[in-house]
Amino acid sequence: MCWYSDYMKGGLDALKPRPRADKGGTRKITTEMEDVLLKKRSLYPKAPVTVIYDMLIKDELITAAEISLSTITRFYNRRDKMPGDENVKELKRFSHDLANQLWQTDLMYGPYIKVNGKKRQTYLMAYIDDATRLITHAGFYLSQDIMSLRHSFKEALLKRGIPRLLYTDNGKIYRCQAFEYLCANIGVTLLRAEPYTPNSKGKIERFFRSLRLRFLSTLNPDTVKSLDDLNNRLDHWLDTDYQKKPHSALMGKSPHESFIMQADRITLISDISIFNEKFLMKAERKIKHDATLSLNGNLYETNPSLAGVRVTVKYDPDDLINNSGAVFIYKDEKLLGTAKRVWFNDNARMKRASPSKKVTSRPHGEGLVLPEGPVNTISFKDMGV
Repeated sequence: MCWYSDYMKGGLDALKPRPRADKGGTRKITTEMEDVLLKKRSLYPKAPVTVIYDMLIKDELITAAEISLSTITRFYNRRDKMPGDENVKELKRFSHDLANQLWQTDLMYGPYIKVNGKKRQTYLMAYIDDATRLITHAGFYLSQDIMSLRHSFKEALLKRGIPRLLYTDNGKIYRCQAFEYLCANIGVTLLRAEPYTPNSKGKIERFFRSLRLRFLSTLNPDTVKSLDDLNNRLDHWLDTDYQKKPHSALMGKSPHESFIMQADRITLISDISIFNEKFLMKAERKIKHDATLSLNGNLYETNPSLAGVRVTVKYDPDDLINNSGAVFIYKDEKLLGTAKRVWFNDNARMKRASPSKKVTSRPHGEGLVLPEGPVNTISFKDMGV
């Protein structure tokens, strides 16, 4: 009756299972070995645990039979999370008060759909307002490049106005110079999360989880007819489900209601022509000797006087795809002119303009200009030869 004796001595607490005396530590790593491991970490702070483990075995400080890689990994993980450690990054939840103060954006891999008879991977690009949890825009694309990012960001701005801050991760497309130029041109401050900190973008990650559970889980990719069909279904789900569903962080209000309540604080696009001009892509080019330049795999021609000049080219990529619109040529932020697409078949039939020539007399008949019209052929016989 040991339990009864323990109960009489310590009550119910005495009957609870006792934790291990070495909880938080490890039985295989001694105090001396801890010092060796910490010293290795200080010498190679950026080296992964696998590399440090191989170093320890190579230096014959440990053997694989005595201590496993998982034991070393757990030791370093516990050390990194110890309270009071200066290397531990402080994480705190945050939320802005007003709509369009901060947007979070990220990319998620979407379902495979059939495009022209072939299965293609889709990519979801989404933007969420930090204060109201409203999805300002979300859309599936067939590529994860700057063109898709530009299109999605432009759609979000046209729908919900201009945010003050845009919070992204360190993905390649978010770090490209073209996207930085677009954000700066429209007055949006671009912020990036620290590497390997997915929790810092918790709101957009939580939306992706909701989308997987409540939208993608009920979607049959075989029934999707096209990319437009997939985006139409996404828009319908957002309008009827997510945007109108009460949110726990909004005191029972839906994201749509919270955003509409602050409609007077939102800066919408007022002049679409100025907005489109600011949203042009920029590229540096040197005009070739034949007054042409290459852009997105196509050839464009401009004024011959610009041959050999380094210029800044501004353009709308959507217009290039549709062969509409103009390509603008700038030098030191001054508009010099435009460039038009070269159509080689048309150039083959086009008459070239040539500068007028001034005839000067030269010795021995050099530079002789024949008269216009038919020329009679004179044989050597007629000349008496």
